[in-house]
Amino acid sequence: MTTTTTPTAPGETYDRTVNTVATLQDTLVDMAEGLIAALPNLAIGLVVLFITWIVAKFAAKIADRLTGKTDIRPSLKNLIDTLVKLAIWLVGLMAALVVMMPGFTPASVIAGLGIGAVAIGFAFQDIFENFLAGVLIMLREKMRIGDVIECEGITGKVEHITLRETYVRKLSGEVTLVPNSMLFKNPVEILTDETQRRHEIMAGVSYDTDLDQAAKVIRASVEGCEAVDSDKGIDVFANEFGDSSVNFKVRWWSGSKPRDMWESTDEVVRAIKRGLDDAGIEIPFPYITHTFKERVPLGKEPGEPNSAD
Repeated sequence: MTTTTTPTAPGETYDRTVNTVATLQDTLVDMAEGLIAALPNLAIGLVVLFITWIVAKFAAKIADRLTGKTDIRPSLKNLIDTLVKLAIWLVGLMAALVVMMPGFTPASVIAGLGIGAVAIGFAFQDIFENFLAGVLIMLREKMRIGDVIECEGITGKVEHITLRETYVRKLSGEVTLVPNSMLFKNPVEILTDETQRRHEIMAGVSYDTDLDQAAKVIRASVEGCEAVDSDKGIDVFANEFGDSSVNFKVRWWSGSKPRDMWESTDEVVRAIKRGLDDAGIEIPFPYITHTFKERVPLGKEPGEPNSAD
């Protein structure tokens, strides 16, 4: 196979170079002219965005004043302010795009937002899940800021609720950022939903104790505690036969906060111990009974036969 190469004249090469440069120059000139022509629209678009920022700022203040006159909790007020700002910014951005890009129409913008929302939804599924969970948490009545909650091994005080996460201050002082979806999907125990809740301990007495007398002593001891609400009742139940004692389940009502629980439990334990000691009722140590199949000598020295034999 033979390849034939046609020589190019020097003048033809020069013409091609000149044409390329001219084309680039024309393109740059067209771009510059288009940019200059678009400057008024860009300026108007920036003005629209600035006005949007001012309107969103004042609208949030108005919404805050209106909700401030109601009994809506703070987290829900923050949600309303955020939604107002978001709605105004969406309208402002759409108007700015239509002004800066005359070919765009509100319908095309909305269609583009719909397609983009689907793509963004798949990419940021967890973020939107936490966002929606945050909205629903703010709308529901329970779990307010200041409540002590327990969820998935996390126990602490709710300090702040955002649209994505909840700040829970643990009882040891650390703060835990909990995703809202976790608090929405899993059971949440609200320890301070009421001002009081019931606490309980186990108290054991020896097997040779009169259980009726022991129950009276325990009840009287608990009734004398300041931290205990006696009006709500005190329960003293003989609950089980333990290894070394008969165990009573003692239940009483006191404050619902963790510190209230610790303080009332401390007072109740001390009172029961004092009452049983004063009544001469034994709180036994663990007993161990050894059984031997053969007789064991009881002499003073090893191997010495029992003197009773």
